[in-house]
Amino acid sequence: MKRDNMKYSEKISNRLNDLLEKTYDAEKGFKLAQDKIDNVTTKKFLNDRAEQRAAFGHELKKEILQYGELPNKEGSISGNLHRAWMDLRSAISSNENEKLLEEIERGERASLEEYNEIIKDKDMGLPPSTESMLMRQRDAIESSLTVANIHEHMA
Repeated sequence: MKRDNMKYSEKISNRLNDLLEKTYDAEKGFKLAQDKIDNVTTKKFLNDRAEQRAAFGHELKKEILQYGELPNKEGSISGNLHRAWMDLRSAISSNENEKLLEEIERGERASLEEYNEIIKDKDMGLPPSTESMLMRQRDAIESSLTVANIHEHMA
């Protein structure tokens, strides 16, 4: 059901759908990495991040639908996050854990940047519910990004 008969602007809809596609990309990247790693602790860390992104995707889809727009159904083919995840795939195939760590961090930082750009764009006119959801998701990514946290799971 649409909220208060409000409708997203085309700009909001496009930005959220871009974020949704990149969320799918991140989820796929974490799943791919998880399948290629033997370390149990690292597998759990990557699985947790994939599940987090799946949950974020569901929240984004629900929010987009509640404002009368149609969410995209799959990941993107282009963009910085996609390239980051392609580099991650390369790191996995060469089985270099340090490079894998760097690609995870780079992908997460690109996600944070995307969230921050959307949240800080006051001209976009995000509804409070959408802004709150995006801030919560961004904060969750940021808290899992700490180098110590990622290195701890790669050991």
